Amino acid sequence: MSNTKKAVIILSGGLDSTTCMGFAQESGYELYPITFDYGQRHRIELDKSHQVAEHYGVLNRYKVIKLDFLRGIGGNALTDDAIAVPTDTGIEQKDAEQAGNDIPVTYVPGRNFMFLAIATSYAEAVGAEAIYIGVNALDYSGYPDCRPEFIGKVEEVMALATKVGVEGKPITIETPLMKLTKADIVREGARMGVPYELTTSCYNGEEEACGECDSCKLRLKGFKEAGHTDPIPYRTR
Repeated sequence: MSNTKKAVIILSGGLDSTTCMGFAQESGYELYPITFDYGQRHRIELDKSHQVAEHYGVLNRYKVIKLDFLRGIGGNALTDDAIAVPTDTGIEQKDAEQAGNDIPVTYVPGRNFMFLAIATSYAEAVGAEAIYIGVNALDYSGYPDCRPEFIGKVEEVMALATKVGVEGKPITIETPLMKLTKADIVREGARMGVPYELTTSCYNGEEEACGECDSCKLRLKGFKEAGHTDPIPYRTR
């Protein structure tokens, strides 16, 4: 039986989740990335996550799970073409408290809840002791399922709902980005050699990032404050 530590990484192909890959690798884990195809507008991130998994040499353990029924449910700008991705929200000027009081239309109801449930199943199946997810409570868009309170409660449920949890060896949820600013995340990623050139964060899902959606603005702000140049192309910087 292998004594290698294993971790499942919820990988979107974006800046935050790819940085989590770096943190998990640095912590000595064997990487098991899992990506979700939930009918998202920005489907380019599926290609990006594949490229990131290839970069880390773990395509043999890379899983893509289809949750495209979320597109049929709709009700948000990432899975419903009738709802435009907002711009000019001023997200880059808000602090975490302000952002949390104004949940944007890019919030996908139940997304992280489902992601973590399925990642838990994968983790238990492969014998992983940790799940990495790139949630953040500082430079974020106000999503309720990115808060530490949410993560803590899910971890409690995981301990109750899994065989390993009942046996006293619960799977942990690792959130290394939770208290980092976007600039801190970029600095840490640069230190670890995270391949940001392979990632995208744009909600519009074009080959050239728009530079105008909340996700692009937070990413650009992070690179600027970290003193680094974002290596991906933008229509508007």
